[in-house]
Amino acid sequence: MTEKLNSELYDPPEDQQVKQADARALKGFTGLKRILLATGHSLAGLKAAFMNEAAFRQLLLLSVFLIPLAFTLDVSRVERALLAGVVVLALIIELLNSAIESTVDRISFELHPLSKQAKDMGSAAQLLTLGLILLTWTIILF
Repeated sequence: MTEKLNSELYDPPEDQQVKQADARALKGFTGLKRILLATGHSLAGLKAAFMNEAAFRQLLLLSVFLIPLAFTLDVSRVERALLAGVVVLALIIELLNSAIESTVDRISFELHPLSKQAKDMGSAAQLLTLGLILLTWTIILF
Protein backbone atom coordinates (compact mmCIF):
# COMPACT_ATOMS: atom_id res chain seq x y z
CA MET A 1 0.00 0.00 0.00
CA THR A 2 2.84 2.39 0.82
CA GLU A 3 4.29 1.75 -2.63
CA LYS A 4 0.98 2.71 -4.22
CA LEU A 5 0.83 5.94 -2.18
CA ASN A 6 4.40 6.83 -3.10
CA SER A 7 3.67 6.06 -6.74
CA GLU A 8 0.64 8.38 -6.70
CA LEU A 9 2.62 11.14 -5.03
CA TYR A 10 5.59 11.04 -7.38
CA ASP A 11 3.99 9.80 -10.60
CA PRO A 12 0.98 11.97 -11.37
CA PRO A 13 -1.80 10.52 -13.54
CA GLU A 14 -1.22 10.64 -17.29
CA ASP A 15 -3.58 13.62 -17.86
CA GLN A 16 -1.73 15.56 -15.16
CA GLN A 17 1.60 14.71 -16.80
CA VAL A 18 0.29 16.16 -20.07
CA LYS A 19 -0.73 19.40 -18.31
CA GLN A 20 2.70 19.65 -16.70
CA ALA A 21 4.40 19.09 -20.06
CA ASP A 22 2.21 21.79 -21.64
CA ALA A 23 3.08 24.26 -18.87
CA ARG A 24 6.80 23.56 -19.28
CA ALA A 25 6.51 24.05 -23.05
CA LEU A 26 5.05 27.52 -22.51
CA LYS A 27 8.02 28.46 -20.32
CA GLY A 28 10.47 27.70 -23.13
CA PHE A 29 9.81 30.76 -25.26
CA THR A 30 12.46 33.47 -25.46
CA GLY A 31 12.93 36.83 -27.07
CA LEU A 32 10.12 38.72 -28.75
CA LYS A 33 7.71 35.78 -28.65
CA ARG A 34 8.07 35.56 -24.86
CA ILE A 35 7.49 39.32 -24.51
CA LEU A 36 4.39 39.15 -26.71
CA LEU A 37 2.98 36.18 -24.80
CA ALA A 38 3.71 37.84 -21.45
CA THR A 39 2.03 41.04 -22.64
CA GLY A 40 -1.03 39.06 -23.68
CA HIS A 41 -1.21 37.39 -20.27
CA SER A 42 -0.83 40.75 -18.54
CA LEU A 43 -3.63 42.28 -20.59
CA ALA A 44 -5.81 39.26 -19.82
CA GLY A 45 -5.09 39.81 -16.12
CA LEU A 46 -6.09 43.47 -16.33
CA LYS A 47 -9.27 42.51 -18.16
CA ALA A 48 -10.09 39.84 -15.56
CA ALA A 49 -9.54 42.33 -12.73
CA PHE A 50 -11.76 44.90 -14.42
CA MET A 51 -14.52 42.40 -15.16
CA ASN A 52 -14.50 40.57 -11.82
CA GLU A 53 -13.22 42.93 -9.13
CA ALA A 54 -15.34 45.89 -8.01
CA ALA A 55 -12.48 47.22 -5.87
CA PHE A 56 -10.20 47.34 -8.92
CA ARG A 57 -12.84 49.24 -10.91
CA GLN A 58 -13.25 51.72 -8.03
CA LEU A 59 -9.50 52.30 -7.81
CA LEU A 60 -9.31 52.66 -11.58
CA LEU A 61 -12.00 55.34 -11.44
CA LEU A 62 -10.08 57.09 -8.66
CA SER A 63 -6.89 56.92 -10.73
CA VAL A 64 -8.66 58.34 -13.81
CA PHE A 65 -9.41 61.39 -11.65
CA LEU A 66 -6.24 61.67 -9.52
CA ILE A 67 -3.51 61.01 -12.08
CA PRO A 68 -4.56 63.78 -14.50
CA LEU A 69 -5.10 66.04 -11.47
CA ALA A 70 -1.49 65.39 -10.42
CA PHE A 71 -0.33 66.72 -13.80
CA THR A 72 -2.37 69.92 -13.50
CA LEU A 73 -1.15 70.89 -10.03
CA ASP A 74 1.65 73.39 -9.54
CA VAL A 75 4.13 70.99 -7.93
CA SER A 76 7.65 69.82 -8.76
CA ARG A 77 8.28 66.88 -11.10
CA VAL A 78 9.27 64.70 -8.17
CA GLU A 79 6.10 65.59 -6.28
CA ARG A 80 4.03 64.96 -9.42
CA ALA A 81 5.67 61.55 -9.80
CA LEU A 82 4.89 60.74 -6.16
CA LEU A 83 1.27 61.85 -6.50
CA ALA A 84 0.73 59.68 -9.58
CA GLY A 85 2.98 56.84 -8.41
CA VAL A 86 1.14 56.11 -5.18
CA VAL A 87 -2.13 55.86 -7.13
CA VAL A 88 -0.58 53.37 -9.56
CA LEU A 89 0.85 51.50 -6.57
CA ALA A 90 -2.69 51.07 -5.21
CA LEU A 91 -3.75 49.48 -8.51
CA ILE A 92 -0.78 47.12 -8.36
CA ILE A 93 -1.52 46.11 -4.76
CA GLU A 94 -5.18 45.52 -5.66
CA LEU A 95 -4.12 43.21 -8.49
CA LEU A 96 -1.91 41.24 -6.07
CA ASN A 97 -4.66 41.17 -3.44
CA SER A 98 -7.15 39.87 -6.01
CA ALA A 99 -4.64 37.23 -7.13
CA ILE A 100 -4.24 36.05 -3.52
CA GLU A 101 -8.01 35.88 -3.06
CA SER A 102 -8.47 33.97 -6.33
CA THR A 103 -5.75 31.50 -5.41
CA VAL A 104 -7.22 30.87 -1.96
CA ASP A 105 -10.70 30.44 -3.45
CA ARG A 106 -9.30 28.07 -6.11
CA ILE A 107 -7.87 25.86 -3.41
CA SER A 108 -11.08 25.73 -1.37
CA PHE A 109 -14.10 27.77 -0.36
CA GLU A 110 -13.95 26.04 3.02
CA LEU A 111 -13.50 28.46 5.90
CA HIS A 112 -10.00 27.99 7.23
CA PRO A 113 -7.91 30.22 9.51
CA LEU A 114 -4.98 30.30 7.07
CA SER A 115 -7.25 31.24 4.17
CA LYS A 116 -8.71 34.06 6.24
CA GLN A 117 -5.24 35.18 7.28
CA ALA A 118 -4.01 35.30 3.66
CA LYS A 119 -7.04 37.28 2.52
CA ASP A 120 -6.85 39.62 5.52
CA MET A 121 -3.16 40.34 4.87
CA GLY A 122 -3.87 41.17 1.24
CA SER A 123 -6.63 43.51 2.38
CA ALA A 124 -4.30 45.08 4.95
CA ALA A 125 -1.73 45.75 2.22
CA GLN A 126 -4.38 47.60 0.25
CA LEU A 127 -5.49 49.56 3.32
CA LEU A 128 -1.90 50.68 3.93
CA THR A 129 -1.58 51.72 0.29
CA LEU A 130 -4.75 53.80 0.48
CA GLY A 131 -3.35 55.41 3.62
CA LEU A 132 -0.14 56.12 1.70
CA ILE A 133 -2.15 57.87 -1.03
CA LEU A 134 -3.88 60.03 1.56
CA LEU A 135 -0.62 60.81 3.38
CA THR A 136 1.31 61.62 0.18
CA TRP A 137 -1.37 63.87 -1.27
CA THR A 138 -1.88 65.62 2.08
CA ILE A 139 1.84 66.29 2.65
CA ILE A 140 2.42 67.58 -0.88
CA LEU A 141 -0.71 69.71 -1.19
CA PHE A 142 -0.98 71.11 2.32
